[in-house]
Amino acid sequence: MRKWAYKVKGIPENQAEIIVCSNNFSGRTISLISFSTEEQYQDGFGPLTTGFKVIPFGDAQALEQAITSNTAAFLVEPIQGEGGIIVPPHGFLKQAEQICRDHNVLLVFDEIQTGLGRTGKMFAYQYEDVQPDGITVGKALSGGFYPISAFISTEEVMGVFQPGDHGSTFGGNPLAAAIGIAALDVIIEEKLPEKALKLGEYFIEKLQSIKSTYIKEVRGKGLLIGMELYPEAGGARRFCKALAKEGLLAKETRDNVIRFAPPLVISQDEIDWALEKIERVLTTTG
Repeated sequence: MRKWAYKVKGIPENQAEIIVCSNNFSGRTISLISFSTEEQYQDGFGPLTTGFKVIPFGDAQALEQAITSNTAAFLVEPIQGEGGIIVPPHGFLKQAEQICRDHNVLLVFDEIQTGLGRTGKMFAYQYEDVQPDGITVGKALSGGFYPISAFISTEEVMGVFQPGDHGSTFGGNPLAAAIGIAALDVIIEEKLPEKALKLGEYFIEKLQSIKSTYIKEVRGKGLLIGMELYPEAGGARRFCKALAKEGLLAKETRDNVIRFAPPLVISQDEIDWALEKIERVLTTTG
C-alpha cells in the first residue's frame, strides 16, 4: 500500500494517510491500536504510529470531507464486531466505494470477524455489491485448527511487492495454507454462508421476542448477533457469566452488548437449546 500510494498516487514520501472509523477494532499491533478510539488499547504502548484520521462509522459525508491529496486508503469493518455488532446504514459501503473511486483512494475491508460466511454471505461487503481493493481475513480461515490470516487484494496493489519486500517467519507456511484451502472447501461445499443466513434470521427473531426489561436492541446479520442491554442492566459481563454457568459461552463487548457468534455448523435444535438458556438468564437474573 505504501508503494502504491507513493508511486501511483504521487503522495510525498512518509506523508500517506489512512482513514479509519471510530469504535474500530482491527488487532493488537502498535499501528492497529494507534488508530483505536479505545484508550484501554493504547494505554502503556506509546509512542503510537501516526498517519491516521478517524471519522464516525457509517458517515459517508465525513469520509469525503476527510480525504486529502495524501489519503492512501480507507480501512473499515463492514460490520463492527468488537465495537458491539454495529451495522452501518444500508448504502454506506456503496457510497464509500464511489467516494474512494472518485478520489483514487484504496478501499480495504476488515473482514476478519465478518468474512467467510459469518454474516450470511461469503463476505459482508457483498450485501451491497461492492468491489474492494483489499480484504483482510483470518479466524475462520483456520477452520479452528491453526493460526492463519491473509490479505487479499487486486493485482494492481499486490503487484507493488517484489520478492524480499515483505515477509514474516511463518508467512506462506505450507501447513497453514493447506488448512486454509480445506476450510474454504468446507465453507463452500457445506453452504455455510447460506446456512448462517437462514439460522441467523431465526436466531435474531427469537432473541427479539424475549420479554426482558434489560434488552434494548438485538441486531446483526447472519450468525453475528449483538444483544444490547440498557445501562441499568449493570453491564453485559454478569449475564455472560450467568450464561457460562448454563453451559453457553458468549462474550460481552463495549460493556453493554452480549455478542453471539455460534459456529456456522450449528443446528436449529442447538439454537433452540441456547435460546432457552438465554431467555432464562435475561428474565431471572437480578
